[in-house]
Amino acid sequence: MQLTRRTLLGTAAATLVTGVLGSGAAAAASVAGDSWMGRLPDGRSLLRMTIPGTHDSCCTDPANGSEWSHTQNWGVPEQLVCGIRFLDIRCNGLAGVPDAFGIYHGGWYQGTTFDQVLNQCRSFLTGHPGEVLLMRVKKENGTNNDVGADFARIFNGYLDTKGYRPLFWTNPWFPTLGEARGRIVLLTDFANDWSVLHWPGGDNGFLSNDVIDLQDRYTGISSGTKWSSYVQRQFDSAFNNQSSAKLYINFASLGNGEWPKYSSQTIMQKAWEYLDARKQQRANLGVVPMDFPDFHTNALQLLIDKNFI
Repeated sequence: MQLTRRTLLGTAAATLVTGVLGSGAAAAASVAGDSWMGRLPDGRSLLRMTIPGTHDSCCTDPANGSEWSHTQNWGVPEQLVCGIRFLDIRCNGLAGVPDAFGIYHGGWYQGTTFDQVLNQCRSFLTGHPGEVLLMRVKKENGTNNDVGADFARIFNGYLDTKGYRPLFWTNPWFPTLGEARGRIVLLTDFANDWSVLHWPGGDNGFLSNDVIDLQDRYTGISSGTKWSSYVQRQFDSAFNNQSSAKLYINFASLGNGEWPKYSSQTIMQKAWEYLDARKQQRANLGVVPMDFPDFHTNALQLLIDKNFI
C-alpha cells in the first residue's frame, strides 16, 4: 500500500495514543504522546530521563532549500502532540524585520519565524502544563541576514521586550520536572556571558562541556558508521553512566551522501532494534534528536516508554 503523508500522520497519532507494545509493564507504560511527562513524578530530574527530539526541527518543506535541507514532515505543533520534547531551533536575522529572528537551515530561510515557534510552544504548554520542553537556540551562520554580534541582544529582547522570559527556564542547571513544568529549558548555542545552560563548543563529533555530553557527527561518514560508531556508542555511554551529572544528547541525524529522509531509515531502524531489545531494561538514555519521527513512530514510542520502566 502506498503510504501518503496524511496516512503516516494518522498512523503516527494512533500509535502514540495507543502505544501497545505487548503485555506486562511495557504495555502499561505506554502513554499518549501529548501528555507523557505529566505522568512522571515532580522529583524526576531531566538528567534521569529519555527524551525524544528532532534535528533541525522546523525544516519541513524541501522548497525551502532542497531535499538536503528537508529533515521533518511534522511541524512543531504536530511534533509536540506526538511526544517530541527537544527542539533544535536555528535562527538568524529576518529580512525587513529589525530585532527579530527567522528560522534557517544553513542559508535557507524556512518560511517561519522564531516568534511563531515560541507561540506554538507556549500554546502547547498552556494546554499541557505538565510537560517540559528543551530548546537548543543556535545562531545559524551562512544566512543573508546575519545579525553578527547582535544575536544575544536580539534574543534578550525576546525574553524581556517581547515578554517570553516567563516561558523559559534560564538557570545554569537542569531542573526536575516539578521545577520546570510548563516551560522551555533553554540551551544557548550562541555567544553570551549569561548564567544559563550552554551548548558545547566544537563541531561534527563527540563534544562536551560541564553540563552536556553530546554526539553530533553529521557528515563525513556512512549511515551504517553513524549508527555503529556514534549513535550506538553514545547510547552505550549513557547506559553505563546512569548517574552522570551531564545530559547525554545523541543526534540520530546525518547529512552526508544521501538525503536525510533516506539516511534516517538506516539509522532509526537500528535504533529501534537497539531499543526493542532492551525495552524491559530500566535506563535513562538522554535526549535523542532525529529526522522524520513520523516514519519511525515505533522507535519514538520506545523512547517515551523508557521513562516508565
